[in-house]
Amino acid sequence: MAGETDHGALRQLLEHALSGLGDANTHRTLPGACARLGLPQPPEEGSKRERVMHSLKALPDGRLPDVAQRVIRDGLVDPAARNTIQDALWAAQNTPQIPKKTRREIARALDLADLARHPGRFMALLDRLWVLDDDPLLGLLTSTPTGLRARIDRHVLRNPGDWSTEELLEQLGAFDAGDARFARFLEGLVSADTIPDEPAQRRLTATINPHLHTAAAELREMGTDGGYPVFTLVSTRTARTRRPKNLVFATLTKPDIRFRDAVDNDIEVLGDTDDVLVYDRPIGADGLRWRDLQAWWKDQRTLPGDTEAKRSLYARLTRCLPDTSPPQRTLFDLYHEIHGPTVYGLPALLPEVWLHWDPKTVRARGAQALLNFRMDFLLLLPHGHRIVLEVDGMHHYTTQGRPDSAKYAANMRGDRDLKLAGYEVFRFGAHELRDRDRARALLQQFFHDLFRQFDVTPRAD
Repeated sequence: MAGETDHGALRQLLEHALSGLGDANTHRTLPGACARLGLPQPPEEGSKRERVMHSLKALPDGRLPDVAQRVIRDGLVDPAARNTIQDALWAAQNTPQIPKKTRREIARALDLADLARHPGRFMALLDRLWVLDDDPLLGLLTSTPTGLRARIDRHVLRNPGDWSTEELLEQLGAFDAGDARFARFLEGLVSADTIPDEPAQRRLTATINPHLHTAAAELREMGTDGGYPVFTLVSTRTARTRRPKNLVFATLTKPDIRFRDAVDNDIEVLGDTDDVLVYDRPIGADGLRWRDLQAWWKDQRTLPGDTEAKRSLYARLTRCLPDTSPPQRTLFDLYHEIHGPTVYGLPALLPEVWLHWDPKTVRARGAQALLNFRMDFLLLLPHGHRIVLEVDGMHHYTTQGRPDSAKYAANMRGDRDLKLAGYEVFRFGAHELRDRDRARALLQQFFHDLFRQFDVTPRAD
């Protein structure tokens, strides 16, 4: 379950992790070491340790997770400390709960020989997530495995059949581990990094998923990496079960579309193709981020560089925003202003997205047939989550300035339909967004809470 990041606890963990940074550097090299970790420049006065601690103290709470990830990346902590820091980071993530009973059922269903068919890759997975050495220093000084590593080598690798998968997971502590760590373990077991064999990946996934379904979760194919499928553990309660295809968005007019291949759902835009944008690239486990959209736009328009692609894409997206809704433009602008350069690694805010499309007119179909056919904004988040943002002016609830209960009911019915189809809907009143300063504070808090809830962090290439 998602929770709040305990910044106080994380800061204490980093204090311990960074205590040796001064010993590994001179006074002259210390500023560069701090910069690589994302820490503020240390003061010039004091001992090296004092300078590091002053730098950490000056670090805002919001940047603690990034520094913690860099500390782990650079190997500045032993596996036990690494796991403690990871658990603190992952505590705020929206990970499905996997009960101990389900974990044991999964273990009993898996053949350990299948998991360890590539010993080096299997041990690399275990090393990334578990503590295998009782004394890490002793492991560095001798080529002979020690601690749990030695027992795995003896009972799993050299003598297959000594241990079952359940016994191995017991030894690792997997049954008592946090949900996020266990989720990453399952994802790792079925990844091409561990088993570079697609049929074997799919067989393992098919073995695990029936047990996960009892916990309202599953390993879902969310993309590819080097031609191999990538499976991510997601909740089946809220996440959409299919990957998006043919995103039709940023429309200036109602799109004129026909199917080029109805079997594969390939579509073709007729008329002025600049009036309609269709994103047709695969969308993976990360969702659709601005960097993905910008790369697609750059290729579509054969633009010479990223700066021009960013500028022209932003201009094209703002051009589709309706002149009749200044608050909608405010939301779009502030999303990018609030996140600044980090927006490149965050979900793209797609305006004017078509959910339903009908070649006939409202007159031909009837007014009720085309309700909620277009969304103000759509965010495609990691793990299949789809977020709809709507900006409601008075015309959503009134007719000629008077309250209209039928319009209100139609909007509520549309929300229900979207939620049942796997979308999360958040509505903003136009009045909330009219004052720009108040809107900035409101949206800053909203996106902070939204991204924390759905485990969204900026990611570099």
